[in-house]
Amino acid sequence: MLNVVLVEPEIPNNTGNIGRLCVGTESKLHLIHPFGFVINDANLKRSGLDYWVHLDVTEYQNVEEWMNVIPDKSRVFLMSSHATHSIYENEFQDGDWLVFGKESRGLSQEVLDLFENHLTIPMSKLIRSFNIANSVAFVVGEAKRQIALK
Repeated sequence: MLNVVLVEPEIPNNTGNIGRLCVGTESKLHLIHPFGFVINDANLKRSGLDYWVHLDVTEYQNVEEWMNVIPDKSRVFLMSSHATHSIYENEFQDGDWLVFGKESRGLSQEVLDLFENHLTIPMSKLIRSFNIANSVAFVVGEAKRQIALK
């Protein structure tokens, strides 16, 4: 099972879509406060549709609380448009932690400094980033593809 981590998500529809992706890929979702919405917000449930009840989700009050549950910090991968190592150059394993930042700014430098593994999704220079729900789909899809080949 992959672990998808959203640090301070701001947009309920994105989180709902990512929750639906996690249900469909049998991944666990980890949400780190503060959120830009209330977890029972109608938009979140609308985006997650009726799949939200099947979601394996855990909330944490802060990054430190989340870090206490990680058994192997070398298997934590932070997504950043500024990273130089591509998701396609990485070797993913079952149980990996895939970490994404807030929609408006990505991951803070404080969070980036906590872990060594920073990855990027290759993209055209015409854009600065992908939508977070699309980014999660890219990375989870690549990780699941690799794991299936092992």
